[in-house]
Amino acid sequence: MSYQIELRHLRYFQVLAEELNFRKASERLFIAQPGLSRQIKQLEEILDAQLFARTKRSVKLTTAGVYLKEEVDRILNQLDLAKKQTALIHQGDFGEIRIGFVGSAIHHVLPKLISRINKQYPNIHTSLDELANHVQLSMLQNGRLDLGFVRVTSIPLGLESKVVHEDSFSIVLPQNHEMSAKEFENIGQLKDEKFILFSSEYSSEYYDKVVSICRDQDFEPTVSHKSIHAFTIFKLVENGLGIAIVPTSLVDGYELKIKAIALTKIPQRTQLAAVWKKSNRNSSLSKALEFLFDT
Repeated sequence: MSYQIELRHLRYFQVLAEELNFRKASERLFIAQPGLSRQIKQLEEILDAQLFARTKRSVKLTTAGVYLKEEVDRILNQLDLAKKQTALIHQGDFGEIRIGFVGSAIHHVLPKLISRINKQYPNIHTSLDELANHVQLSMLQNGRLDLGFVRVTSIPLGLESKVVHEDSFSIVLPQNHEMSAKEFENIGQLKDEKFILFSSEYSSEYYDKVVSICRDQDFEPTVSHKSIHAFTIFKLVENGLGIAIVPTSLVDGYELKIKAIALTKIPQRTQLAAVWKKSNRNSSLSKALEFLFDT
């Protein structure tokens, strides 16, 4: 076979693997369907592997296609990063760190970290995205994030972590709720309330820990609403649609009609961890890690 793999093969394959539909993929790529089919067939011939199982009604990735999709995502993400870093260096900048985080990180850990980076390395850019824990871990693995801040106790192979903050829990109530901090003894006093919790999609481990706070007082919480966003949870509480259990540090910074009571007599604590990929070659990341390990 005289053909060689070219960048367009990988781009076309990636889009088709995402869409699993030749018409939609060709529209995204602005090429005709027959042209896309020829490029995919050419790639399969080069690799001597069937990448898609096609019928008149469906297109699915084969086992080989699933493997190649992961590799292509990694390769193209690395290429995009190299292009961006090269442009920044050409402009006199030193690079970029792509950071994912859960909401509570923005109140304490992230501002301090970014402030130190800006002071010590003013030419390093930071891009920030608030993302669920599992999304961050996936993006770290495939190279779409450099650094994440998550609330999980176990991480996938290939990633490394460091606990950067340990937090207690607080119960969040509407401002006019009859329960006061002076009267509060344990969460069992609120067992008949409806609870608004972070979704298990935020972190199944975190969700189970919060539920265990209630189970320790011999009741199962009635969960009326779930969200992965703190502001949404607090707005629902403010409007009397339930009460919430959140990390204490998360309560700061919201001007809403809510009040918080610290759960000081429970053993449960929650940890915020910085996570990164061990093989990440972004030199700007190593500079950020210097500050994390200096705390």
